[in-house]
Amino acid sequence: MFIGKDKMPQRHSKNNNDLAFFTYDEKRKLGYGTQRERLGKDSIKPFDACCLCLKPFIDPLCCHKGHIFCKECIFQCLLSQKKDIKRKQAARATQQKQEKEEEEEKLMLQKARELDAFDRQNHGAVPKYDDRSYTQDKNGFHGANSVKVTSFEEEALRNMKAFWLPSATPEAPVKVEAPSTDTICPEGKEKLKLKTLFPIHFTEDNNDKKAKSLDASYICPSCKVTLTNTLALVAVSTCGHVFCKKCGDRFIAKDNVCLVCNKECKERNLVCLEKGGTGYSGHGDHLDATDFKHLGSGSGLGLVRPAVKT
Repeated sequence: MFIGKDKMPQRHSKNNNDLAFFTYDEKRKLGYGTQRERLGKDSIKPFDACCLCLKPFIDPLCCHKGHIFCKECIFQCLLSQKKDIKRKQAARATQQKQEKEEEEEKLMLQKARELDAFDRQNHGAVPKYDDRSYTQDKNGFHGANSVKVTSFEEEALRNMKAFWLPSATPEAPVKVEAPSTDTICPEGKEKLKLKTLFPIHFTEDNNDKKAKSLDASYICPSCKVTLTNTLALVAVSTCGHVFCKKCGDRFIAKDNVCLVCNKECKERNLVCLEKGGTGYSGHGDHLDATDFKHLGSGSGLGLVRPAVKT
């Protein structure tokens, strides 16, 4: 008698659930192991979005590394960095002043101790021994044979730090390093100045009737191709017009002139714009997100560790 494929009984190993451990099939059903998923459009930053606010840019400015920012966003970012630098410089100056005062105070105390030790030794407050076997400290005293404990030693005993007492636990001094005076790009982490930013201009597609008023579509002014995240884009730093990389390398780099405003430029003025990335460590052509789970020892709870397969 022939039994169809849908009528065949399943294997016993897949239905055996009375074991003390999880089988491979049970782990897959519970979601353990590496789960792969293709990242969608919502997980990728659009090319026409600001790197700081992640919204469609307004009055876009670009750095020489190709990162695009809203004018207001990057101004606020650089202003906050300058305020933070001033705060760190003030803290550094205060610490240097305090260290200088402490050093002067130590020198004064050292001189006072030396004068006090010299005075006591010459006026007979401490017996003078001719035997060289007695070890003397730097102040001229004979250690345990001293007649009187100095005020410095009393202060040291009174302010002695003890690790086993919470109230007398010593505290490590906080060292303020000299801050850097350079503002950095929030996206590329390289040095960035306000004068190095240049405005960019995208060419809108006026013939696209399906485009919504809020979602403007942009095209390359040379080949009229709609600009997306899949295309490599370049911007001319002298005038700010944006082209696809093919047109930039084929025409602008050879003719040394912008195709829109006919302004002279050179090959080094072509700035490659950064593509929209994801929140993972790898982006671009590798958009395979994975989620790895494994069983905890004894408890049966799974620990989640996100990862990306590049």
